[in-house]
Amino acid sequence: MHLARPIGVLALLCSLSACADGLPFLGGQAGEDSDVTRRVSNFEQPEGEEASAVISTLLERRSLLDRESIYGTVAEAAVAASARASEAELVSAKLRAEAEAKNWLPTIGPSVSLTDLGDLVASMLIEQVLFDNGRRKAERDFAAADVEVAAVNLSIDMNERVENAVGLYVGGLRGDEKAAFNGRALKQMQEFRRIVSGRVEGGLSDRSDLNVVDSKINGMRNARTTAQDAAATARAELTAMTGQSFDEKPSTLDLGTPPSGSQYLSVLKSQSVANRSVAEAKVGRAGLLPQIAAAGNITSDGSGAGLTLDLAEPLGLGTPAALKAIKASEEAARRQIGEAEEDARRTYSRQIQRLASYKRQTTETASLARTSRETYRLFKAQFEAGQRPVMDVVSIYEELVQREQDYIDAKYQVVLIQLELARDMGLLADGDTI
Repeated sequence: MHLARPIGVLALLCSLSACADGLPFLGGQAGEDSDVTRRVSNFEQPEGEEASAVISTLLERRSLLDRESIYGTVAEAAVAASARASEAELVSAKLRAEAEAKNWLPTIGPSVSLTDLGDLVASMLIEQVLFDNGRRKAERDFAAADVEVAAVNLSIDMNERVENAVGLYVGGLRGDEKAAFNGRALKQMQEFRRIVSGRVEGGLSDRSDLNVVDSKINGMRNARTTAQDAAATARAELTAMTGQSFDEKPSTLDLGTPPSGSQYLSVLKSQSVANRSVAEAKVGRAGLLPQIAAAGNITSDGSGAGLTLDLAEPLGLGTPAALKAIKASEEAARRQIGEAEEDARRTYSRQIQRLASYKRQTTETASLARTSRETYRLFKAQFEAGQRPVMDVVSIYEELVQREQDYIDAKYQVVLIQLELARDMGLLADGDTI
């Protein structure tokens, strides 16, 4: 038995790779990272490892929704009921990164060959890469960036889900408020119809006046039904989404304007995708260049060791152009970050202008509604005093109803735009709960 020589080859390879602390295939360390599933948040990173700035940013983000409010409750239910396909993708990316983190260690594999004499010869090949033009480091960088991309995707998914859930809840509130107001308006219009009907029967008004009032009544009845249907649909969808019903009906919701310094999730994703593309390009570049490895072969008859010079792809006349193309792809990946930042700035500016517009409309429609209400009271008093025909009062009341409807729409639209802004900045779900 030539046991000493195989051990010598193995020791040589271990010293070249600085793996004297133990090889993974020699046992004892496979379960150290088995507690991945026990983390509170998918964004928490193992201690002792270099932390990702992107994932740390995601972990530190806090929701603008008050946890103690009904909106915080809706958001929590939406996150808890999520199927989280993007979470599974993040777990998968983490495991791939964990595997790539050990790609600098020696590889070992059995081989069986048939000799010229018909004998089977079994051997064990151990190989340690000494120089590979940065290929394995780029593979580790690629896996790490892939984790960042998956993490940002998870944050985007959860914030969109919360925005959808709270938006549905707010939509239910808006439908309730519009339906309630249309119900009150319908009762008042029916009272006008009673008055007009009496005047028609007494010969004081034309039949066309009654037809006009009936048309307005039908329009209000349709608006009330539409609002009721919208509220019911929003609540049914929210229940299907979260598995819960939410009965509390707060009067207002104001998230405020998200801070301008917050970075859009789309920009974070673009940065991670660019880093991954650059790492992929470096892997491709290293594949076109030679690598040097130490190899050892152990058989029942003995062992041997040596150095190998290897090419992942054969060189050709097109190799220089291929290297230039890889370099250009790195530059293209970096420019995508600038495009994402520009798109984010444009989106933020557009949403801020829309928000300012709807806030202005809220103030203006509230003022117009107050003016219409005062005019209606004046017209009604004049009608009761016999100084104004009833159809004038009907017309001004219809105008009041429309302005109240415009005020309700503008008020809730402000909230929906605030939700969109917070969603794009990742400020609807706490990072430590995702």
